Amino acid sequence: MMMTTTTTTHTDNTVPQVYQDEHLSIDSSHEAVVLDREKLVLTRKEYQLLTMLAANAGRVMPREYLLEKIWNYGKGIRTRTLDVHIRRLRRKLGNTGDRYIETVFGVGYRFRASHEQVFFRHLNPAFAAGF
Repeated sequence: MMMTTTTTTHTDNTVPQVYQDEHLSIDSSHEAVVLDREKLVLTRKEYQLLTMLAANAGRVMPREYLLEKIWNYGKGIRTRTLDVHIRRLRRKLGNTGDRYIETVFGVGYRFRASHEQVFFRHLNPAFAAGF
């Protein structure tokens, strides 16, 4: 499985981040998301949410942090906006949506960059070798 994450700084101080694996490609410099060679049409907030999660792949992003950074909501705001956007984003990611975006109940969400490796990480290596 090929997975690449690249960060490059340009002279205008923008930092485009590119994520790519065998199914998903996220190119921040062109604001493009491609899943299995088909460009996804995302809303601005869906795109911001996906790029923030992917840029922090493997880390749990707390609900409050995502609401503050993407929607500019203050602390203590109770809303289902984030959950609705996650549900729509997963739907657009198709069969891979639940594998890429993990719900960490009571905390937030985590982007799993290499979903095949996540599956085998918890298995006994001798058992996984049988696959």
